[in-house]
This record gives sequence, structure tokens and C-alpha cells, in this order.
Amino acid sequence: MGVGGGLKCVKYLLVLANFIFWLCGLALVIVGILVQVALHKTFMIHDASASGAPIVIIAIGVVIFFIAFFGCCGAWKESYCMVTTFAVLLSLIIIVEIAAAITAYVFRNKISAVVQDSLTEMITNYHNGTDEFKKTVDHLQEDLKCCGVNSSSDWKNFKPDRNSVPDSCCVNVTTNCGSATMTDPVKVHQKGCHDAVEALLKKNIQWVIVAALVIAFLQIMGIVFSCILMRGIRSGYEVM
Repeated sequence: MGVGGGLKCVKYLLVLANFIFWLCGLALVIVGILVQVALHKTFMIHDASASGAPIVIIAIGVVIFFIAFFGCCGAWKESYCMVTTFAVLLSLIIIVEIAAAITAYVFRNKISAVVQDSLTEMITNYHNGTDEFKKTVDHLQEDLKCCGVNSSSDWKNFKPDRNSVPDSCCVNVTTNCGSATMTDPVKVHQKGCHDAVEALLKKNIQWVIVAALVIAFLQIMGIVFSCILMRGIRSGYEVM
């Protein structure tokens, strides 16, 4: 015996909500992968702790992806057991997300130290790095219009004259434009990459937080709809 009236509307809303969850789970997996690639390829951040956030995002995305599919099937089939399991699992996911948010807040100030260490390592390994590594570093400096970690002086060991920087530090990038121009603000960017990278990471984190809040709201609504549907299904069993 299927549910009817207002409960049928709740059923379809739950199916729709789960479809949105499914998309959100897929989006989280994609975002987590992009963040991981950005941290370890574009920004050359090798600190293991930096992988924590994107890995958690990917893991939550995968779990939501499968739970949403499970909940959608349960709602469509009007299975009390499946809908109940879905509500319980979704509640556990919210608890994990809250724990992850608290952890991210506690360690929020570590971003600066991780960026500092990673950029310092980037400059140290520039000479012995592969062509791909050097291109990545150059693209970073060109795109963010910065030079070195805290200033262009961080490249003092780049050449024997201790006054040259990579051409990617130049305001107008041309061949050998960085030779003997380290402290020339007209030709070379004097601002280091640390603040620019940190600001970019924090900006992306803000978008992740906004997305997390939206998903959390949808998840809470999903639990509410699940409880209403569970009650309706159980009432139907009792009538039968």
C-alpha cells in the first residue's frame, strides 16, 4: 500500500532532495580532487597535513554520493527500512561534517606556515627541478604577479651575482629580463608569493564553507522529510 496525499508530495520532495545530494556528492569529489591538484601541483605544497582537507572533502563526497542513491531508491520504493537507514547515515554524515568544520577552524592558522615552508622549498629546489617543475613555479609567479616567498630578495642565490631573479618575476616577461634587476620595482615584482597564495587559498576555503552550509541545510531537510515519510509508511503498515 503506497502513501498518498501530502505524504506522496513528501516522497517526491525526498527523491528530489536525494538527487540534489547525489549532485552535491559528485561536486564535492570534483572539488576535492581540484583542491588536491592545486595544492600539490600548482602551489607545490608538499606538507602532508595540507592533504587532510581535500581528502576529507573527497571522502564525504563519495559517501554522500552513495547514500543519496540509497535514499532515493528507498523513498521511491517506500521502503521503511531503507528510508530509516538513509536518515541514520545522513545524520552521521552531518556529525562528521561538523567535526571536520571544527578541525578546520582550529587549524586555520596553520595555512600561513604551510605556504611559507612549501614556497621556500619551491625556491630551494628550482635549480635542480625538472622542466615541468620550473614551468609550474614560473606560472605561479606570473599568474599571481609575485616574486619569491616574502620578496624578490628570496632569489638571491639564483645566480652568482646575487642580484638576479627568474624571468617570471618580471613585470613584463621577456628573455633575461630578470638579470641584475632583483630590487628594481619597475622591472621586477617586489611582493612575495606568500600573501598572494595564502589569500587565494583562504578565498577558496570561504567558497567551500558556503557550499558546506548549503549542503548541510539540504541534509537537515532530507532528514526531516525522511522522518515524515517513515511515519507515513509505518502508519500504512499499521492500517494494513
